[in-house]
Amino acid sequence: MIRLFLLLLSFFIASGLYANSEILKRAQKQMQSGSASEIFRAYNDYKSLYLHSVVEDDSELKAQCLDGIVKSGKKLHIDVTKYEAELKSLPKISYIQPEPKANKVTKRLEDIHVEVLAKLKSTSWRGETLLIEFDKSISSDQVNYFTLHDSKKKKFRYVFDIKTSMLTSSQNINNNQIEKIKIAQFNPNTLRLVIENNSLIKVAYNVDNSTLEIALNDDGASRIVEKKREEKVTRSNKSKVVVIDPGHGGTDPGAIGHKGYREKIVVFNISKELENILKSRGHTVLMTRKDDTFVKLSRRTQFANDKKADIFVSIHANAVPAAKAGNVHGIECYFLSPSRSERAKRAAAQENSADMSDMNMYGKDSYLNLLNHHNILASNKLAIDLQRGMLGILNKKYSGIKDGGVREGPFWVLVGAQMPSVLVEVGFISHPKEAERLVNSDYVKMMARGLADGIERYFVNN
Repeated sequence: MIRLFLLLLSFFIASGLYANSEILKRAQKQMQSGSASEIFRAYNDYKSLYLHSVVEDDSELKAQCLDGIVKSGKKLHIDVTKYEAELKSLPKISYIQPEPKANKVTKRLEDIHVEVLAKLKSTSWRGETLLIEFDKSISSDQVNYFTLHDSKKKKFRYVFDIKTSMLTSSQNINNNQIEKIKIAQFNPNTLRLVIENNSLIKVAYNVDNSTLEIALNDDGASRIVEKKREEKVTRSNKSKVVVIDPGHGGTDPGAIGHKGYREKIVVFNISKELENILKSRGHTVLMTRKDDTFVKLSRRTQFANDKKADIFVSIHANAVPAAKAGNVHGIECYFLSPSRSERAKRAAAQENSADMSDMNMYGKDSYLNLLNHHNILASNKLAIDLQRGMLGILNKKYSGIKDGGVREGPFWVLVGAQMPSVLVEVGFISHPKEAERLVNSDYVKMMARGLADGIERYFVNN
Protein backbone atom coordinates (compact mmCIF):
# COMPACT_ATOMS: atom_id res chain seq x y z
CA MET A 1 0.00 0.00 0.00
CA ILE A 2 2.80 2.39 0.93
CA ARG A 3 4.66 1.46 -2.23
CA LEU A 4 1.56 2.24 -4.33
CA PHE A 5 1.17 5.62 -2.60
CA LEU A 6 4.81 6.52 -3.29
CA LEU A 7 4.43 5.49 -6.93
CA LEU A 8 1.34 7.67 -7.32
CA LEU A 9 3.06 10.58 -5.57
CA SER A 10 6.10 10.38 -7.84
CA PHE A 11 3.78 10.17 -10.86
CA PHE A 12 1.92 13.36 -9.90
CA ILE A 13 5.19 15.21 -9.21
CA ALA A 14 6.60 14.11 -12.54
CA SER A 15 3.33 15.10 -14.29
CA GLY A 16 3.46 18.51 -12.66
CA LEU A 17 7.06 19.07 -13.71
CA TYR A 18 6.21 17.97 -17.23
CA ALA A 19 3.20 20.33 -17.33
CA ASN A 20 5.34 23.24 -16.10
CA SER A 21 7.94 22.48 -18.74
CA GLU A 22 5.31 22.39 -21.49
CA ILE A 23 3.77 25.69 -20.37
CA LEU A 24 7.22 27.30 -20.38
CA LYS A 25 7.91 26.01 -23.89
CA ARG A 26 4.53 27.27 -25.06
CA ALA A 27 5.14 30.71 -23.54
CA GLN A 28 8.59 30.93 -25.13
CA LYS A 29 7.11 30.03 -28.53
CA GLN A 30 4.36 32.65 -28.10
CA MET A 31 7.00 35.28 -27.29
CA GLN A 32 8.77 34.55 -30.58
CA SER A 33 5.60 35.04 -32.66
CA GLY A 34 5.72 38.85 -32.41
CA SER A 35 1.91 39.01 -32.19
CA ALA A 36 0.58 41.18 -29.35
CA SER A 37 -2.19 38.67 -28.57
CA GLU A 38 0.30 35.79 -28.40
CA ILE A 39 2.70 37.79 -26.21
CA PHE A 40 -0.21 38.58 -23.91
CA ARG A 41 -0.99 34.86 -23.60
CA ALA A 42 2.66 34.24 -22.77
CA TYR A 43 2.49 36.96 -20.12
CA ASN A 44 -0.48 35.23 -18.46
CA ASP A 45 1.25 31.82 -18.62
CA TYR A 46 4.38 33.22 -16.97
CA LYS A 47 2.26 34.84 -14.20
CA SER A 48 0.37 31.58 -13.53
CA LEU A 49 3.61 29.61 -13.30
CA TYR A 50 5.14 32.32 -11.12
CA LEU A 51 2.40 31.88 -8.51
CA HIS A 52 2.91 28.12 -8.71
CA SER A 53 6.68 28.58 -8.13
CA VAL A 54 5.95 30.69 -5.02
CA VAL A 55 3.67 27.98 -3.59
CA GLU A 56 6.15 25.18 -4.42
CA ASP A 57 9.18 27.30 -3.39
CA ASP A 58 10.82 26.48 -6.71
CA SER A 59 13.52 29.15 -7.11
CA GLU A 60 14.65 27.99 -10.57
CA LEU A 61 11.09 28.09 -11.98
CA LYS A 62 10.52 31.44 -10.27
CA ALA A 63 13.56 32.97 -11.99
CA GLN A 64 12.41 31.71 -15.40
CA CYS A 65 8.90 33.07 -14.85
CA LEU A 66 10.06 36.45 -13.60
CA ASP A 67 12.33 36.78 -16.62
CA GLY A 68 9.38 35.95 -18.89
CA ILE A 69 7.02 38.34 -17.08
CA VAL A 70 9.51 41.21 -17.41
CA LYS A 71 10.23 40.61 -21.11
CA SER A 72 6.58 40.09 -22.16
CA GLY A 73 5.31 42.87 -19.90
CA LYS A 74 7.70 45.42 -21.41
CA LYS A 75 6.59 44.49 -24.92
CA LEU A 76 2.96 45.05 -23.86
CA HIS A 77 3.84 48.31 -22.02
CA ILE A 78 2.72 46.82 -18.70
CA ASP A 79 4.33 48.10 -15.51
CA VAL A 80 6.59 45.23 -14.39
CA THR A 81 9.03 47.19 -12.22
CA LYS A 82 8.21 45.13 -9.10
CA TYR A 83 8.80 41.83 -10.91
CA GLU A 84 12.03 43.21 -12.39
CA ALA A 85 13.26 44.26 -8.95
CA GLU A 86 12.47 40.82 -7.53
CA LEU A 87 14.29 39.14 -10.43
CA LYS A 88 17.40 41.22 -9.74
CA SER A 89 17.21 40.40 -6.04
CA LEU A 90 17.17 36.63 -6.57
CA PRO A 91 20.39 34.87 -5.46
CA LYS A 92 22.67 33.50 -8.17
CA ILE A 93 22.50 29.78 -8.92
CA SER A 94 25.89 29.15 -7.30
CA TYR A 95 24.59 30.52 -4.02
CA ILE A 96 23.15 27.58 -2.08
CA GLN A 97 22.70 28.87 1.47
CA PRO A 98 19.15 30.30 1.69
CA GLU A 99 18.37 33.53 3.44
CA PRO A 100 16.97 33.11 6.98
CA LYS A 101 13.73 34.86 5.96
CA ALA A 102 12.39 32.57 3.27
CA ASN A 103 9.02 34.31 3.03
CA LYS A 104 10.24 37.61 1.62
CA VAL A 105 7.94 37.18 -1.39
CA THR A 106 4.95 36.72 0.88
CA LYS A 107 5.63 40.08 2.46
CA ARG A 108 5.77 41.72 -0.93
CA LEU A 109 2.45 40.18 -1.94
CA GLU A 110 0.89 41.28 1.30
CA ASP A 111 2.02 44.84 0.68
CA ILE A 112 0.23 44.80 -2.66
CA HIS A 113 -2.98 43.30 -1.32
CA VAL A 114 -3.37 45.67 1.64
CA GLU A 115 -2.81 48.73 -0.54
CA VAL A 116 -5.88 50.96 -0.41
CA LEU A 117 -7.10 51.19 -4.00
CA ALA A 118 -9.72 53.42 -5.54
CA LYS A 119 -12.99 51.57 -6.07
CA LEU A 120 -15.28 51.74 -9.06
CA LYS A 121 -18.16 54.10 -8.36
CA SER A 122 -20.10 54.30 -11.63
CA THR A 123 -19.99 54.08 -15.41
CA SER A 124 -21.84 56.46 -17.71
CA TRP A 125 -21.77 58.01 -21.16
CA ARG A 126 -21.19 61.61 -22.25
CA GLY A 127 -21.99 61.37 -25.93
CA GLU A 128 -19.53 58.80 -27.31
CA THR A 129 -17.18 59.18 -24.34
CA LEU A 130 -17.28 56.47 -21.66
CA LEU A 131 -16.82 57.85 -18.15
CA ILE A 132 -15.41 55.44 -15.54
CA GLU A 133 -15.74 57.15 -12.16
CA PHE A 134 -13.95 56.03 -8.97
CA ASP A 135 -14.46 56.96 -5.33
CA LYS A 136 -11.16 58.86 -5.17
CA SER A 137 -8.58 60.40 -7.45
CA ILE A 138 -6.48 58.21 -9.75
CA SER A 139 -3.42 59.08 -11.83
CA SER A 140 -2.48 58.23 -15.42
CA ASP A 141 0.29 55.98 -14.00
CA GLN A 142 -2.45 53.63 -12.76
CA VAL A 143 -3.78 53.08 -16.29
CA ASN A 144 -2.16 50.73 -18.80
CA TYR A 145 -3.72 50.70 -22.27
CA PHE A 146 -2.93 48.17 -25.02
CA THR A 147 -4.65 46.53 -27.99
CA LEU A 148 -5.14 42.89 -29.01
CA HIS A 149 -6.19 42.68 -32.66
CA ASP A 150 -6.94 39.56 -34.69
CA SER A 151 -7.59 40.84 -38.24
CA LYS A 152 -8.39 37.40 -39.64
CA LYS A 153 -11.24 36.86 -37.19
CA LYS A 154 -12.17 40.56 -37.29
CA LYS A 155 -11.79 40.88 -33.54
CA PHE A 156 -10.39 44.17 -32.33
CA ARG A 157 -9.87 44.48 -28.59
CA TYR A 158 -8.92 47.64 -26.70
CA VAL A 159 -7.80 46.80 -23.18
CA PHE A 160 -7.43 49.07 -20.14
CA ASP A 161 -5.77 47.67 -17.01
CA ILE A 162 -6.50 50.06 -14.16
CA LYS A 163 -4.86 49.72 -10.74
CA THR A 164 -8.20 49.91 -8.90
CA SER A 165 -10.94 47.54 -7.75
CA MET A 166 -14.69 47.04 -8.00
CA LEU A 167 -17.24 45.69 -5.57
CA THR A 168 -19.05 43.43 -8.07
CA SER A 169 -17.44 40.59 -10.02
CA SER A 170 -18.05 42.00 -13.51
CA GLN A 171 -20.48 44.01 -15.57
CA ASN A 172 -21.31 44.70 -19.21
CA ILE A 173 -21.59 48.27 -20.48
CA ASN A 174 -24.07 48.82 -23.29
CA ASN A 175 -23.40 50.90 -26.39
CA ASN A 176 -25.31 50.50 -29.66
CA GLN A 177 -22.24 51.29 -31.76
CA ILE A 178 -19.81 48.89 -30.04
CA GLU A 179 -20.13 45.09 -30.13
CA LYS A 180 -19.10 44.43 -26.51
CA ILE A 181 -17.75 46.34 -23.52
CA LYS A 182 -16.98 44.47 -20.31
CA ILE A 183 -15.34 45.49 -17.06
CA ALA A 184 -14.16 42.97 -14.46
CA GLN A 185 -11.63 42.41 -11.68
CA PHE A 186 -8.62 40.87 -13.48
CA ASN A 187 -6.64 40.32 -10.25
CA PRO A 188 -6.89 41.72 -6.70
CA ASN A 189 -5.29 45.03 -7.65
CA THR A 190 -6.22 45.39 -11.33
CA LEU A 191 -9.55 46.27 -12.90
CA ARG A 192 -9.73 45.32 -16.60
CA LEU A 193 -11.93 47.05 -19.16
CA VAL A 194 -12.16 45.33 -22.57
CA ILE A 195 -13.77 47.07 -25.55
CA GLU A 196 -14.37 44.54 -28.34
CA ASN A 197 -15.55 45.38 -31.84
CA ASN A 198 -15.64 43.78 -35.32
CA SER A 199 -13.97 46.82 -36.88
CA LEU A 200 -11.28 49.31 -35.93
CA ILE A 201 -12.31 52.28 -33.80
CA LYS A 202 -10.36 55.34 -32.74
CA VAL A 203 -9.74 55.29 -28.99
CA ALA A 204 -8.21 57.96 -26.76
CA TYR A 205 -8.31 58.34 -23.01
CA ASN A 206 -7.63 60.91 -20.30
CA VAL A 207 -7.58 60.83 -16.50
CA ASP A 208 -9.41 63.76 -14.94
CA ASN A 209 -9.23 63.63 -11.14
CA SER A 210 -11.37 60.58 -10.20
CA THR A 211 -12.70 59.89 -13.71
CA LEU A 212 -11.20 57.91 -16.58
CA GLU A 213 -12.55 59.37 -19.84
CA ILE A 214 -12.46 57.04 -22.88
CA ALA A 215 -13.51 58.54 -26.22
CA LEU A 216 -14.66 56.02 -28.85
CA ASN A 217 -14.94 58.11 -32.03
CA ASP A 218 -12.86 60.51 -34.09
CA ASP A 219 -14.23 63.76 -32.64
CA GLY A 220 -14.13 62.66 -29.02
CA ALA A 221 -10.67 61.13 -29.37
CA SER A 222 -9.35 64.31 -30.99
CA ARG A 223 -10.76 66.43 -28.16
CA ILE A 224 -9.12 64.24 -25.51
CA VAL A 225 -5.77 64.29 -27.33
CA GLU A 226 -5.97 68.09 -27.53
CA LYS A 227 -7.02 68.32 -23.89
CA LYS A 228 -4.04 66.21 -22.75
CA ARG A 229 -1.73 68.36 -24.87
CA GLU A 230 -3.10 71.54 -23.27
CA GLU A 231 -2.83 70.11 -19.75
CA LYS A 232 0.85 69.27 -20.29
CA VAL A 233 1.48 72.88 -21.29
CA THR A 234 -0.69 74.70 -18.81
CA ARG A 235 -0.40 72.87 -15.49
CA SER A 236 1.40 74.85 -12.79
CA ASN A 237 3.90 72.97 -10.62
CA LYS A 238 3.44 75.15 -7.55
CA SER A 239 0.34 75.17 -5.38
CA LYS A 240 -1.35 78.57 -5.29
CA VAL A 241 -4.03 80.19 -3.12
CA VAL A 242 -7.13 81.03 -5.16
CA VAL A 243 -10.15 82.87 -3.79
CA ILE A 244 -13.35 82.32 -5.76
CA ASP A 245 -16.17 84.79 -5.24
CA PRO A 246 -19.65 83.54 -6.25
CA GLY A 247 -21.52 86.79 -6.91
CA HIS A 248 -24.56 88.00 -4.94
CA GLY A 249 -26.29 85.53 -2.57
CA GLY A 250 -28.86 85.56 0.20
CA THR A 251 -31.20 88.54 -0.04
CA ASP A 252 -29.43 89.67 -3.22
CA PRO A 253 -30.48 87.31 -6.05
CA GLY A 254 -28.49 89.16 -8.71
CA ALA A 255 -30.02 89.18 -12.17
CA ILE A 256 -33.32 87.36 -12.75
CA GLY A 257 -33.25 85.86 -16.21
CA HIS A 258 -34.98 83.46 -18.57
CA LYS A 259 -37.59 81.26 -16.82
CA GLY A 260 -36.79 83.04 -13.55
CA TYR A 261 -33.27 81.61 -13.30
CA ARG A 262 -31.38 83.49 -10.59
CA GLU A 263 -27.82 84.66 -11.03
CA LYS A 264 -26.80 83.84 -7.45
CA ILE A 265 -27.59 80.14 -7.96
CA VAL A 266 -26.06 79.83 -11.44
CA VAL A 267 -22.74 81.41 -10.43
CA PHE A 268 -22.54 79.44 -7.18
CA ASN A 269 -22.81 76.14 -9.10
CA ILE A 270 -20.02 77.17 -11.48
CA SER A 271 -17.89 78.36 -8.56
CA LYS A 272 -18.27 75.05 -6.70
CA GLU A 273 -17.28 73.10 -9.79
CA LEU A 274 -14.25 75.36 -10.29
CA GLU A 275 -13.31 74.89 -6.63
CA ASN A 276 -13.33 71.09 -7.00
CA ILE A 277 -11.20 71.13 -10.17
CA LEU A 278 -8.57 73.47 -8.75
CA LYS A 279 -8.35 71.48 -5.51
CA SER A 280 -7.84 68.28 -7.51
CA ARG A 281 -4.90 70.02 -9.22
CA GLY A 282 -3.26 70.75 -5.89
CA HIS A 283 -4.23 74.36 -5.23
CA THR A 284 -5.63 75.86 -2.04
CA VAL A 285 -9.09 77.18 -2.88
CA LEU A 286 -11.29 79.38 -0.70
CA MET A 287 -14.83 80.65 -1.33
CA THR A 288 -16.14 84.01 -0.16
CA ARG A 289 -19.50 82.32 0.46
CA LYS A 290 -20.12 78.61 0.96
CA ASP A 291 -23.90 78.76 0.75
CA ASP A 292 -26.78 81.08 -0.13
CA THR A 293 -25.80 83.98 2.14
CA PHE A 294 -25.17 87.66 1.44
CA VAL A 295 -21.63 89.01 1.84
CA LYS A 296 -20.90 92.73 1.46
CA LEU A 297 -18.75 93.52 -1.58
CA SER A 298 -15.99 95.20 0.45
CA ARG A 299 -15.65 92.12 2.67
CA ARG A 300 -15.06 89.82 -0.28
CA THR A 301 -11.70 91.28 -1.30
CA GLN A 302 -10.82 91.83 2.35
CA PHE A 303 -11.27 88.06 2.81
CA ALA A 304 -8.88 87.43 -0.11
CA ASN A 305 -6.34 89.87 1.37
CA ASP A 306 -6.52 88.23 4.79
CA LYS A 307 -5.93 84.80 3.22
CA LYS A 308 -2.99 86.16 1.17
CA ALA A 309 -4.55 84.88 -2.04
CA ASP A 310 -2.52 84.79 -5.25
CA ILE A 311 -5.57 85.70 -7.35
CA PHE A 312 -9.21 86.71 -6.82
CA VAL A 313 -11.88 85.59 -9.31
CA SER A 314 -15.44 86.88 -8.97
CA ILE A 315 -18.07 84.89 -10.91
CA HIS A 316 -21.19 86.64 -12.24
CA ALA A 317 -23.84 86.35 -14.97
CA ASN A 318 -25.00 89.23 -17.15
CA ALA A 319 -28.50 90.35 -18.15
CA VAL A 320 -30.35 92.88 -20.32
CA PRO A 321 -33.99 94.03 -20.39
CA ALA A 322 -36.58 91.64 -21.90
CA ALA A 323 -36.84 93.65 -25.14
CA LYS A 324 -33.20 92.85 -25.97
CA ALA A 325 -32.95 89.43 -24.27
CA GLY A 326 -33.00 87.37 -27.46
CA ASN A 327 -30.24 89.38 -29.15
CA VAL A 328 -27.57 89.95 -26.49
CA HIS A 329 -25.33 87.10 -25.33
CA GLY A 330 -21.67 86.24 -24.83
CA ILE A 331 -18.87 85.66 -22.33
CA GLU A 332 -16.86 88.59 -20.93
CA CYS A 333 -14.05 89.18 -18.45
CA TYR A 334 -13.44 92.48 -16.65
CA PHE A 335 -10.48 93.82 -14.74
CA LEU A 336 -10.61 96.83 -12.46
CA SER A 337 -10.09 100.34 -13.78
CA PRO A 338 -12.21 103.45 -14.37
CA SER A 339 -14.46 102.37 -17.22
CA ARG A 340 -13.88 103.66 -20.71
CA SER A 341 -17.09 102.33 -22.25
CA GLU A 342 -20.81 102.76 -21.62
CA ARG A 343 -21.26 98.97 -21.84
CA ALA A 344 -18.78 98.41 -19.03
CA LYS A 345 -20.44 101.12 -16.93
CA ARG A 346 -23.86 99.48 -17.36
CA ALA A 347 -22.50 96.04 -16.41
CA ALA A 348 -20.72 97.51 -13.39
CA ALA A 349 -23.81 99.41 -12.27
CA GLN A 350 -25.77 96.15 -12.24
CA GLU A 351 -23.14 94.22 -10.23
CA ASN A 352 -22.39 97.15 -7.88
CA SER A 353 -26.01 97.97 -7.07
CA ALA A 354 -26.28 95.85 -3.92
CA ASP A 355 -23.53 97.75 -2.10
CA MET A 356 -22.98 101.12 -3.80
CA SER A 357 -26.41 102.65 -4.30
CA ASP A 358 -25.41 105.58 -2.10
CA MET A 359 -22.27 106.52 -4.07
CA ASN A 360 -22.57 108.45 -7.33
CA MET A 361 -20.46 107.72 -10.42
CA TYR A 362 -18.12 110.64 -9.72
CA GLY A 363 -17.38 109.27 -6.25
CA LYS A 364 -16.76 105.80 -7.65
CA ASP A 365 -14.36 107.04 -10.33
CA SER A 366 -12.43 109.16 -7.84
CA TYR A 367 -11.97 106.22 -5.52
CA LEU A 368 -11.02 103.82 -8.32
CA ASN A 369 -8.34 106.23 -9.56
CA LEU A 370 -6.51 105.80 -6.24
CA LEU A 371 -6.52 102.02 -6.09
CA ASN A 372 -4.99 98.96 -7.66
CA HIS A 373 -2.84 100.55 -10.36
CA HIS A 374 0.03 98.18 -9.57
CA ASN A 375 -2.28 95.19 -10.23
CA ILE A 376 -4.01 96.44 -13.39
CA LEU A 377 -1.49 94.88 -15.79
CA ALA A 378 -1.49 91.50 -13.98
CA SER A 379 -5.30 91.54 -13.78
CA ASN A 380 -5.49 92.25 -17.50
CA LYS A 381 -3.29 89.19 -18.20
CA LEU A 382 -5.40 87.01 -15.89
CA ALA A 383 -8.61 88.17 -17.61
CA ILE A 384 -7.17 87.30 -21.03
CA ASP A 385 -6.19 83.78 -19.86
CA LEU A 386 -9.61 83.17 -18.27
CA GLN A 387 -11.42 84.33 -21.42
CA ARG A 388 -9.18 82.17 -23.59
CA GLY A 389 -9.70 79.14 -21.34
CA MET A 390 -13.50 79.36 -21.40
CA LEU A 391 -13.80 79.97 -25.14
CA GLY A 392 -11.22 77.30 -25.98
CA ILE A 393 -13.06 74.47 -24.28
CA LEU A 394 -16.68 75.53 -24.91
CA ASN A 395 -16.18 76.06 -28.65
CA LYS A 396 -15.17 72.40 -29.00
CA LYS A 397 -18.66 71.17 -28.12
CA TYR A 398 -21.10 74.08 -28.37
CA SER A 399 -21.95 76.27 -31.34
CA GLY A 400 -22.60 80.00 -31.23
CA ILE A 401 -20.34 80.78 -28.25
CA LYS A 402 -19.78 84.54 -28.47
CA ASP A 403 -16.55 86.19 -27.36
CA GLY A 404 -17.60 89.37 -25.53
CA GLY A 405 -13.96 90.25 -25.00
CA VAL A 406 -11.79 91.42 -22.11
CA ARG A 407 -12.78 94.83 -20.81
CA GLU A 408 -11.97 97.38 -18.15
CA GLY A 409 -14.69 98.17 -15.65
CA PRO A 410 -15.33 100.00 -12.34
CA PHE A 411 -16.46 96.95 -10.36
CA TRP A 412 -16.65 97.70 -6.68
CA VAL A 413 -16.16 94.03 -5.74
CA LEU A 414 -12.60 94.21 -7.14
CA VAL A 415 -11.63 97.38 -5.29
CA GLY A 416 -9.05 96.89 -2.55
CA ALA A 417 -7.77 93.53 -3.76
CA GLN A 418 -4.03 93.32 -3.17
CA MET A 419 -3.62 90.65 -5.85
CA PRO A 420 -4.62 90.28 -9.53
CA SER A 421 -8.41 90.23 -9.62
CA VAL A 422 -10.96 89.62 -12.35
CA LEU A 423 -14.75 89.63 -12.65
CA VAL A 424 -16.08 86.97 -15.03
CA GLU A 425 -19.46 87.35 -16.72
CA VAL A 426 -20.15 83.71 -17.68
CA GLY A 427 -22.97 84.66 -20.05
CA PHE A 428 -26.32 86.42 -20.28
CA ILE A 429 -28.88 84.77 -18.04
CA SER A 430 -31.52 86.80 -19.89
CA HIS A 431 -30.75 85.11 -23.24
CA PRO A 432 -32.98 81.98 -23.66
CA LYS A 433 -30.35 79.68 -25.19
CA GLU A 434 -27.44 80.85 -23.06
CA ALA A 435 -29.53 80.68 -19.88
CA GLU A 436 -30.47 77.04 -20.58
CA ARG A 437 -26.80 76.23 -21.06
CA LEU A 438 -25.85 77.95 -17.80
CA VAL A 439 -28.13 75.61 -15.83
CA ASN A 440 -26.96 72.47 -17.70
CA SER A 441 -24.53 70.39 -15.62
CA ASP A 442 -22.31 69.38 -18.57
CA TYR A 443 -21.99 72.99 -19.70
CA VAL A 444 -21.23 74.11 -16.14
CA LYS A 445 -18.47 71.51 -15.83
CA MET A 446 -16.90 72.54 -19.13
CA MET A 447 -17.13 76.23 -18.21
CA ALA A 448 -15.41 75.53 -14.87
CA ARG A 449 -12.73 73.45 -16.56
CA GLY A 450 -12.06 76.28 -18.99
CA LEU A 451 -11.69 78.73 -16.10
CA ALA A 452 -9.35 76.31 -14.30
CA ASP A 453 -7.21 75.92 -17.45
CA GLY A 454 -7.05 79.71 -17.77
CA ILE A 455 -5.93 80.05 -14.16
CA GLU A 456 -3.25 77.38 -14.67
CA ARG A 457 -2.02 79.15 -17.81
CA TYR A 458 -1.76 82.44 -15.89
CA PHE A 459 0.25 80.80 -13.09
CA VAL A 460 2.63 79.16 -15.57
CA ASN A 461 3.35 82.41 -17.39
CA ASN A 462 3.49 84.84 -14.45
